[in-house]
Amino acid sequence: MKRNYFSTGNFVLSLSLLLLILRYDFVLQIYSLLFEWCSLLLSDLLNALNIIDFAIADHFVSALLIIIIPLLVISLRAKKIFTEPLSYPYTIMISLIFVFLFAPLITKVHPEFQKNINVTKLLPPLSSVKVVHLNDEGKSKPYIRFQLQKNKIIPGSFNENVLFADSTKTGDDVVYYQRGDEFLISKKRVASIDGKPLITSKLFLLGSDEFGRDTFSRLVYGARISLTVGFGSVVVAFIIGSLLGFIAGYSGRWIDTMLSRLTEMFLTVPSIFFVILILALFGNKVFTVILVLGISGWMSLFKIVRGEIISIKKKDFFISAVMIGLKRRDLFLKEILPVIIVPVVVNLIFQFGNVVLAESAISFLGLGTGTEYPSWGSMIDSGRNYLSEAWWLIMFPGASLFAVIFAVNSAGRKISSSINLLK
Repeated sequence: MKRNYFSTGNFVLSLSLLLLILRYDFVLQIYSLLFEWCSLLLSDLLNALNIIDFAIADHFVSALLIIIIPLLVISLRAKKIFTEPLSYPYTIMISLIFVFLFAPLITKVHPEFQKNINVTKLLPPLSSVKVVHLNDEGKSKPYIRFQLQKNKIIPGSFNENVLFADSTKTGDDVVYYQRGDEFLISKKRVASIDGKPLITSKLFLLGSDEFGRDTFSRLVYGARISLTVGFGSVVVAFIIGSLLGFIAGYSGRWIDTMLSRLTEMFLTVPSIFFVILILALFGNKVFTVILVLGISGWMSLFKIVRGEIISIKKKDFFISAVMIGLKRRDLFLKEILPVIIVPVVVNLIFQFGNVVLAESAISFLGLGTGTEYPSWGSMIDSGRNYLSEAWWLIMFPGASLFAVIFAVNSAGRKISSSINLLK
């Protein structure tokens, strides 16, 4: 049997190895920060618990997973899921999950970081600027040491110890230029290595936006929002649609009629209007967006589950299960769900693509996940004001959105075709 080297398992291993090579030093820094926090946990429990936040935990988890996931893939590489031939849908979906898990390692820039906007505003892709690093004097207490180390490793939305400049000159003092203006700063204020001022370059791989924020970083963290909202909304739609479909199909009579009319009522109202109304009334937090998109997308699943239940409850195995006294919960989980899981999964895959597109649409309208989190839709919205001078603000999030939706729909069609062939 010919071995398939372009399998999903090998692709995961390749991505993990590539990221580990590119971010080897950064991963080691995160591990040193983790050990520092563990020592602080032993010496000062209260401060150690208070100082931990989502950003720190996010980096810790990513640094651990970059080692754990390749080991799991190697140990389970004989499983069918890791031996599947690599295709376009698998490539995009694996990449999306990879970005979701390892966003802090893929980009070391906070998606909302902005500094010296007059230098960093609307830079085209592959632009670079000079970075002047300033001294950061700290104290020797463990709590302060951890804070200082954390500030150097974990990116924030602002950093007072760096300056961005178009160019620099070093003499008795450091001279830097910002849009033609000349500024002078003492060498004592600038951090140094071996007596030389620490001046580096920062590359904006995909350019910057109108506030000087890194487009690549925002694109990476925007993928997290798309996956979180998509998966969360699909779970909500699955719970509502499958439960109501089971109740309607199993109970029949007036309950079936009532739930069917309720479903038709939801279908008559365009979902986008319903979503906009609820978000305008109750706010646009991430949880609210997930809940609203889930509630607006359960109707198709209801019809699938209801139709399958009506067919299944006439089968001998189901009648036997009812006669031996199985509870409704056990009937659904043990007798019905294994039978209907395939068409349900296909529906949920298509639903995921619809939700990702809907989230981008409402973000484009300013009703998405808010300004706290970057979103592909909000990036496209901000970019439409700069079409003539900053084409990259729309091109990259738009291309990412197209690639994900096309991959999800391709995967759904592929699974649906496989099911039809089996029938």
